[in-house]
This record gives sequence, structure tokens and C-alpha cells, in this order.
Amino acid sequence: MNAVFAILAVQALLGGFDNLWHHELHAKLPQRRSARRELALHAAREAIYGVVFLALAWTEWHGALALLLGALLAGEVAVTLADFLEEDRSRRLPPFERVLHTVLALTYGVFLAAFAPHLVDWGSRPTGLAWTPHGLVSLAFSACAAGLAAWSVRNVLAVRALGRGARPPAAAPRHDGRILPAVLVTGATGFVGSALVGQLRRDGRRVIVLARDLLQARALLGDDAWVVDRLDDIPSEAVIDAVVNLAGARVLGLPWTRARRAELLRSRTATTAAVVDLMRRLPQRPRVLVSASAVGFYGATPQGAFDPCDEHGPARPGQFQSDLCAAIEHEARRAEALGVRVVRLRLGVVLGRGDGAYPMLALPARLGLGAVLGSGRQPAPWIHLDDAVGLIRFALADGGLAGPVNAVAPGTPSQETFVRALAASFGRGVHLRMPHAVLRRALGEMAELLLEGQNAIPAAALAAGYRFRHPVLDEALASLAAPARPGTGQPDAAAL
Repeated sequence: MNAVFAILAVQALLGGFDNLWHHELHAKLPQRRSARRELALHAAREAIYGVVFLALAWTEWHGALALLLGALLAGEVAVTLADFLEEDRSRRLPPFERVLHTVLALTYGVFLAAFAPHLVDWGSRPTGLAWTPHGLVSLAFSACAAGLAAWSVRNVLAVRALGRGARPPAAAPRHDGRILPAVLVTGATGFVGSALVGQLRRDGRRVIVLARDLLQARALLGDDAWVVDRLDDIPSEAVIDAVVNLAGARVLGLPWTRARRAELLRSRTATTAAVVDLMRRLPQRPRVLVSASAVGFYGATPQGAFDPCDEHGPARPGQFQSDLCAAIEHEARRAEALGVRVVRLRLGVVLGRGDGAYPMLALPARLGLGAVLGSGRQPAPWIHLDDAVGLIRFALADGGLAGPVNAVAPGTPSQETFVRALAASFGRGVHLRMPHAVLRRALGEMAELLLEGQNAIPAAALAAGYRFRHPVLDEALASLAAPARPGTGQPDAAAL
């Protein structure tokens, strides 16, 4: 059985890596309504593996029980085949994930071949369970079984939550027999983009979506959605009333290596340039372009510096986050020459359920592990998801709003004030500190996002008459920490 245990251990390690790296960090399956079936299949497979790990850790299944164990192993094959079909239907897998799935399938086949003689031998014996512990292997496999069971339950709960939050797709509205002008949204399957598209469609707006993964976008938005993966696929006779540009790779995550910086820059500027090229060839050009940037435009300020910064503040050349935002805005402003009103939305940290920064911040705070970063005196500009979407819609509707707009809540707190308010929303305190030097060594220049901030003021939004739904940090965090409303998957205080 040693060979069987070794193969099964390799399978567990590969499967665990696949779950964390691909399903959680990259695909974020628990946040996708289109992934409900895939998550249900994952839950079934994890439950089967949990039983197998626990069974082999301590016992031998003889007689008829061997047939039952064989049926479970065959069931895993059926679930995996169904999972392959569902993945091809609902999303586009990156090459590495496809290779890893192939390796997992081959490893499972090797496991079945190695285990089959033992299973046949067990089947020839009288029915019953034989107690056969294997020392440390039994303990390790029991821990794996517990983890698999917990993950299976988590996926079942995610399927239920996604089901409660599902809404029927909105039909494309017509006026006097004609389809209404559309809103083009890039980055529409992201955190802010998906919330925006949901609101626009519920309002009866027709939405064109630019997405890298056509399968995922269509599964998320419904078969009636107009989804393209190249702007060149939009015909010149299309009538597009407005464009919202939210596309771009996640800034906080992988270290800012040279290759990563190039990817962050390309993922934003190339899409923005393509949007302007589309506008240039449309005979009827859009009224407005709302293009997302960030308050990182103003660069990193020294810890403890709380000088207010409105939209007239300059960029800080030489700092990557500032150069990145300036490059995005430079491409967006090219649309002004075409007579398009351009709103450059400089977002703070967007707080909302399901994705973005809030879940990563809330988990340690909920466990009493919230930490002050560095001195804790650095500004921490934030905005609730309701207001991030609300400001985009306000910018689309208000013909007088143009230029840079700080998309942040009024009254920027310090990082220490923020983390203590977050912990308090869960009835916890803050007792930990993360030294400045540790974060710098671990994250390099990317530590600027955590250790240095911008005391950005939403002067343009307030002057234009926008009214924040969540202007106060304590209230916003309380709304996010509140139990979800039945049937929506959203907190009681929100109405996304």
C-alpha cells in the first residue's frame, strides 16, 4: 500500500494547488454565478476524496464494502468528466490549468491501477471493516480528509449563496421598434464591472461587454448579452451611447517585477487605446468615456503626511503607481480630440462583498488578527462599491462632469483608524503591528500601496452634486459586515 499512499499524496498536493491557485486566486469561482455547477461538481468530488482518504487511513473495506469503495472511485471519474464538460461550457481555462488537470487525470489513473489489486483482494474476503492504521500516514490522511470535507461544505454553501443572488437576465430594451443605444463596458466581469453591468441591465440599458473570456462572460450575463473579445468585432454602424473602461490586471498581488509592471501597463493602456480607436471609426461617436484610473496617480506620500489632495494635485513621475495611472489617463484623453466627454475616475480602495480588497481585509479582522501596517498614520482612501458604481452612473448622466474625479469617500482615515474600524465592525480589537521593514522586504516597491497613501478629496464629485450613499467609514463597514438579505446575497444595508 505504500505506493498507493504515495500516489494519493501527490494527487492531494496537486489538487490542493489547483484549488488554491486556479479556482480561488485566479478564477475566483465562489464569486461567479456562472460557476455554480462547477462548484457543485467540485463539492461532490471533494466529498468523495474525503471519504477515500479517511477510509484508507485507518481501515480496509472487505467484501461488499469493497464494491462500495470501488463505486465511489468510479463516481469520481464520472464527476471529473462532467467537470471537464462544465469548464468548457462556462469559462476558458488558461494553458497551465489545462495541463495540471491532465496531470491530475493521469495521476488518478495510476492510482486506480496501483490500488485495483488491493481492492480485488479485499473484495474476496468476508464483508466487514478491518482496522489497519498506518502511523503518521493515517494522521496525515485524516487531516486531508478533514480539509476536503470542509472545502466541500464551503463549496456547497457558495453554490447556495450564488443561487440566492441570481437574477434573470434583462432583455435588450426597444424604443419605437429600435434597440436603444448601448453602453460599452470593458472589464465587465470584474468586481466593479459586474456590479455596474447588473445595474445598467436592470435599468433597461443595453450593454456591450468586452471580455477576455467569452464563455465566462456569456455564462455570467446570459445568452442575450452582446459579448466580444475584440473591439474590432463591433461593426461601425453600432450605436454606442457611452463607454466605461474598467479593464486591467489586478495591481495588488504578484510582486512588481519588470514583467509584471509591463503586464499591468499593457493590460490598461492597450485596452484604452483600442477603445479610442473604436470611437474614431464610429460615425456616431459616444457622448462620454468614463475611464478608471486610481488615486495612485498622486503617488506615494510619506507616512503621516495628511495634506489634502484634490483633482488639481500633480502626478509624481518616477513612482510606478503614479506613472501607471498617468499612462492610462493619457490614452483616455485622446478621446477628447474626437469630441467625446472624458471622465477620468480615480478610484480609492473599493469595498464590497464577494471580491476586491474587502474579503482579504475582513477575514483577519474577523479572526482578531487585524494589524496596523507600519506607523499606521498613512492615509487609506476608500469607497463603497455602491458609490463606485454610483459615481460611474452619475458621470454617464451628468453632461457637465469631465476631467479627473476622485472616486473616494469624504474624510480619508489613517490606516490605523481604518483597521480598527474594520475590526470593530466584527466586535474585535486590533493588537498586532506589521513593521515597515518587514513589508518592504516582502513586497518591495508594491509595499507603497500599503505603507503610503493619498489623502484624496472627492472635490469634483461633491461640486457636481453627487451624494454619497456611504460617506462614513463606520456605517459602510457595518453594512458590509451585516447579514445578507434573504434572496439577494447582499447585505441588508445595500441595494446593489
